[in-house]
Amino acid sequence: MPLAGVSATGPDVLRLVALPVFAWVAVRDVKTRRVSSAVWIPLAILGTVLLAWDGWAAWNAGAYAWTYGFLVPATVSLGVVVPLAYCFWWFGGFGGADAKALFVLALLFPTVPRYAVGSVTLPAVTTPLGAFSFTVLTNAVLVGVAIPLALAVRNAAAGRFTPVMFVGWPVPWERVPTAHGKLLSAPDGRSRGGLDLDALRMYLRWRGLTLAAVRQHPDRFRDPATLPDEPNPPTDGAVTADVSGDGGTTLERTARETDGSETDREYDDPWGAEAFLADIDGTAYGTTPDELRDGLEALAAEERVWISPGMPFLVPVFVGLVIALLYGDLLVVTLL
Repeated sequence: MPLAGVSATGPDVLRLVALPVFAWVAVRDVKTRRVSSAVWIPLAILGTVLLAWDGWAAWNAGAYAWTYGFLVPATVSLGVVVPLAYCFWWFGGFGGADAKALFVLALLFPTVPRYAVGSVTLPAVTTPLGAFSFTVLTNAVLVGVAIPLALAVRNAAAGRFTPVMFVGWPVPWERVPTAHGKLLSAPDGRSRGGLDLDALRMYLRWRGLTLAAVRQHPDRFRDPATLPDEPNPPTDGAVTADVSGDGGTTLERTARETDGSETDREYDDPWGAEAFLADIDGTAYGTTPDELRDGLEALAAEERVWISPGMPFLVPVFVGLVIALLYGDLLVVTLL
């Protein structure tokens, strides 16, 4: 079937629909960290139809085409890639959207597609197994491994040499409310993995606070007595959710609110971290009270903080798909 100078089978042409869809979900995942499950349903249906189409064509082409051209790679695609995606999701290595994307790829690309562009046939390098979805997965993993190296180069070019230069970069505190990833800065000045920024937004919305208010009156809001009588819905931490409320119960205060004389006062539950986590449904992305407190202390004092961007895996998946279609299997080339 011709397509703007490209010669390919009908199923392989239809498989190219995945490219703009995966590009869109990758961009959306970077901006919002939210991808609707409805996106995958049409692609899963298309993949099922194309799988049956390819199987029927291979069956009619003879025993060799059926066995080695279709059955073996399709078995690897559905019997290896899908369980791997499920296991990574189960153990927290993947998000739900990542696992669904790999399931869709296993349906859409069980075998290697072929595109003749003039005298050139794409992809140029394929895996011996012939399972194209496995090629996309391994490509995505290799692209994901390259991301920390890119971060390190970026930080080194700016003269930022720290133990976390491979996993994050510094940003002004004003960018934190709309950023994604994890806060790496701690109140003792050391950098380490800690507060999930979605969990931070959940906490601020639960209290009806902005980060600017926390920075303006940290002594006040560190006191759990200022927790709201009727907390607001915490949402799921998405950047698009509305913040409502006045930041908690208004208490009669003395000069300690403005002169900082209570900075070192100890509370049973500083910042109301335990109260927040006990009140909400779920676990706020696994955040602990200490992680929440450390994050708030750092954000209340620092002008710039280190964050890990937490690049969504859908970005390497899209890049891995493009590389697989244009070039082929990076792992095969790496191992040779």
